[in-house]
Amino acid sequence: MKVSKHSNLITQKIKKLSWMFFDIDGVFTDGGLYFSENGEIFKKFNVLDGHGIKQLFNCGINVGLISGRGHAATRLRAKELGIKTLMLNVENKVNAFEDWTKKNNIDPMQCGHMGDDIPDLELFSKVGFSASVPNACDEIQLAADWVSKRNGGNGAVRELCDLIVEIHE
Repeated sequence: MKVSKHSNLITQKIKKLSWMFFDIDGVFTDGGLYFSENGEIFKKFNVLDGHGIKQLFNCGINVGLISGRGHAATRLRAKELGIKTLMLNVENKVNAFEDWTKKNNIDPMQCGHMGDDIPDLELFSKVGFSASVPNACDEIQLAADWVSKRNGGNGAVRELCDLIVEIHE
């Protein structure tokens, strides 16, 4: 994989990572909510992204999820992938993240976050590395250190995981 033209800065930020956090809707999924006739909500996750998460764990990067929603499918997918750090149904991602870093004595600059919408914007300024997807809102794309080529739910998480693993090897 070729690293972008900003590779020096991005490489330095990624080398410092010990944690990578991800939003769910619009990052792990395509952002769509599928409703059945009975009102059940379904989400679609990409298998390639799941393998990327396992690669992060294998190279010593911890993984967490931060989302304003807390759908049961998210919890099931997290369990399947071995992701134990979940901040779901959070009204304010920054508050949840800062509480977590203090409680666990983690330097926020050793953490990254991949998000796609305004609730992720302030969190981008609190972490050492920020990433987004090309189908994110403009403010997020402009604020992100790195933007994937693939859309959320279509391999964006895997693309970032591959980059992190490549730099950490």
